[in-house]
Amino acid sequence: MNPTEHSLFTAGLGLRPPWEVVSVDFDPEARRIDLEVGLACGARFACPACGVVDQPVHDTRRRSWQHLHFFEHRAYIHASVPRVRCSGCGKTTQVTVPWARPGSGFTELFEAIVVTLCAQMPVQAVARHLGVGDDALWRVLHHYVAAARAGEDCQPRPILSG
Repeated sequence: MNPTEHSLFTAGLGLRPPWEVVSVDFDPEARRIDLEVGLACGARFACPACGVVDQPVHDTRRRSWQHLHFFEHRAYIHASVPRVRCSGCGKTTQVTVPWARPGSGFTELFEAIVVTLCAQMPVQAVARHLGVGDDALWRVLHHYVAAARAGEDCQPRPILSG
């Protein structure tokens, strides 16, 4: 794949520097596409723990996420996600990637489809359609339900008479 095609996938995923698609592996027999996301050389990040900016990469951890299907092919994003050792707080912390929430094996777009479909269909049917286990989908749903409930204001309101 040439650099123009890499930039097309980089733009399609909404990636911004220092993130970019560096390779694409398409396997039509397996009906699968794998996108390798890399970092620009010398990339620096803010510390995820305390926010001190301009921290160098300490090391990386290999991670993968299932993404939305691409023309009926399962799509996966793979990246060596950097960790920074902060000069401010001293903690070594993994950087948050822009395409997925921490701890999820799915991209945010994939999770959005899960929530949308599960509002209309049984979870088991969505799991079959997306080719994933229903237990993984329940974890996604529980995360978003808990987040929504945490944002609710359940304080009693005074009754106003007119």
